[in-house]
Amino acid sequence: MTYAVDSLTEAEQDRALHRSINALRDDDPLRSAAIPIMGWQKAAVGIALAVVIGFGIWSPMGTVVVLIGICTLGYVCTMADRVYVFRRGLESRPIVVTDEQARAIPDADLPPYTILVPAYNEPEVVDDLINAMAALEYPREKLQVLLLLEADDDVTIRAARRCKEAAAITILLVPPAEPRTKPKACNYGLHFATGEIITIYDAEDLPEPLQLRRVVAAFAELPDDVACIQAKLAYHNGGQNLLTGWFTAEYGLWFGYLLPGLMSTESPIPLGGTSNHLKHPVLDKIGSWDPYNVTEDADLGLRIAGSGYRTAVLESVTLEEANSDPINWIRQRSRWYKGYLQTWLVHMRRPRELVRTIGWRSFIRFNLVLAGTPIIAVLNLAFWLITASWFLGQPEVIGAVFPWYIYFPALVALIFGNFATLYMNLISIREDDRPDLLVAALTVPLFWLMMSIAAAKGTYQLIRQPSYWEKTFHGLSERPDDEDDEPT
Repeated sequence: MTYAVDSLTEAEQDRALHRSINALRDDDPLRSAAIPIMGWQKAAVGIALAVVIGFGIWSPMGTVVVLIGICTLGYVCTMADRVYVFRRGLESRPIVVTDEQARAIPDADLPPYTILVPAYNEPEVVDDLINAMAALEYPREKLQVLLLLEADDDVTIRAARRCKEAAAITILLVPPAEPRTKPKACNYGLHFATGEIITIYDAEDLPEPLQLRRVVAAFAELPDDVACIQAKLAYHNGGQNLLTGWFTAEYGLWFGYLLPGLMSTESPIPLGGTSNHLKHPVLDKIGSWDPYNVTEDADLGLRIAGSGYRTAVLESVTLEEANSDPINWIRQRSRWYKGYLQTWLVHMRRPRELVRTIGWRSFIRFNLVLAGTPIIAVLNLAFWLITASWFLGQPEVIGAVFPWYIYFPALVALIFGNFATLYMNLISIREDDRPDLLVAALTVPLFWLMMSIAAAKGTYQLIRQPSYWEKTFHGLSERPDDEDDEPT
């Protein structure tokens, strides 16, 4: 294991750090989440609030009815689109590259590959990282693995230094500076990356050994405008408790069916946090990662689409650790929801340009996914309270705000929406042969309650701490030991 900081001059470190933090903000400020709301958006929010408050004073009941009607329309549109995308995902599924095709590429024809592994305060996963990287079937002379550690993260640095036998891994110390985010570390690592293809793994990830070769083979067959290949993410501890079961079923649906559905409709794909494999020249061209966006992966996926490129989904699995602790899970999910809203606000700064690039259909879907997902999760809390109040006492005011033309669409959203979500979960676990997740799929409404709490927290943080990165703690479960649990 080499130690890269000694080979860098202070000027090189300062220059790389400055660009890692400020490149996107300096080169194209409207694409940066450094300022959450800017330009015409501030005026639009102010006008919208003034209009709602004004109508609320003039006609409180009518205003509430209109707002509930708008929310109900959003529910119906979002669920209908989700079912449509799921059906397309069932028909298309991820791209398959067989073992034989992957291994048939001569080593001499494989391009240089760089793996970025950002880690912070995770000394316990260094050994796991070494084993995972050693298992990859890729020529060592063409593989660059950069372990990105904060320069003041003494415990992880000490753990990495003890693993001297891992010659394939280079430690790259990231000078401490705000924002303390994963994308900032990745941007820093990108300055020293030599690969033609760049990918990210978390330190605890277990990518299947042939994943890099499958990506190379897929890129060779796909059109030149495909700039990114997203591998599937799954969890190795889905049976640890009910929470990990919910999380595992959700990931199976998202990566196995919804993302392929988005791919088949040529819609923008919000990338996963790891195992997205990117062409280095395109990554440089579009500005790499936004260090101020706490879901830099989703933002990058939208920037890829907004720049005229596409993302493909590959049938290759990287195993991760599902959050087994509810508090830890809410910390993670609230960051995801906050990042979705950040990404939506950033890309809505130039809506006409986005429509010209991705088209009206994808533009509407972008709004339903990026804005609709967290907003609907927050609204669920209010609507569940209204529903519970109606069943408990049937107060007259609730009946008044649900006239028939609102009531029946809301009833359809309630019954059809819940049934459709349960149905998609059940179809997903059946297609993936995961009967162990049946209880999780049937009890998923409890998971929705946790999502709503996380969404409310993320929305609040968007106002108070927009670029604050809440650390997700790992190492709360055992890694898979036997071969049956390894990724295939």
